[in-house]
Amino acid sequence: MKNATVMKRAICHSGAFLKHFAHGSLIALGLLSAAALVASVIEPQSAARGLPIVSLAQAHAEAVVPVRPTVELADEPEALLQAPPVVATADAELSPELERVRSYVARRYRVSQTALLRPLARAEQSAEELGLDPLLIVAVMAIESSFNPMAESTVGAQGLMQVIPRFHQDKIGPDATPESLFDPVTNVRVGALVIQEGLRRYGSLQSALQYYGGALRDENARYAKKVLSMQARLAEVAAKSDA
Repeated sequence: MKNATVMKRAICHSGAFLKHFAHGSLIALGLLSAAALVASVIEPQSAARGLPIVSLAQAHAEAVVPVRPTVELADEPEALLQAPPVVATADAELSPELERVRSYVARRYRVSQTALLRPLARAEQSAEELGLDPLLIVAVMAIESSFNPMAESTVGAQGLMQVIPRFHQDKIGPDATPESLFDPVTNVRVGALVIQEGLRRYGSLQSALQYYGGALRDENARYAKKVLSMQARLAEVAAKSDA
């Protein structure tokens, strides 16, 4: 009787074990079936599009990307935190008289006021250094090139003041290039030096201007008269604020 009871209990435990085993097997089979179903849908589509076929396990493994730890501001180098801000270089400044001239020239010759700033500032600086009238230098620009910094004549005169480089290499400098005189600042500096050279050689402004224009033999001094007439007009503009 006792042996029969033990046998009965063993049978019950075995049945429960088989029941749990069967249930777990069905779940596993269900998961495998679902995975096979997904693969049956994804893999043909990937193959049709020419994409590599990747298993779900492989895709999951590749999807795990290590996250770069966030760097707090306090972790940055101290030198970076204390670096001074970049300060833009200030634009050249003109006297009130030259500012009025700049506005007038921009309207008359249809030139950008921004493009005129640097050469006119250089004209003021050169005039102060050489003892010239800045309006004289500006007048030469007007007559020679109409304020076109890229102007070039048939005889090789270049830039705003139409300087011929082969005659004035000593004034351009040792680092001169074929393009040096197309830089407005360089051109104005050299042009002013040529005017000063004419004054030193010939003693009068009229003769200096004729020298500048390559017309020393013109008894009527027509080139000098044109420049001086433009200088007088610019002086009128500079003198009144409503020009």
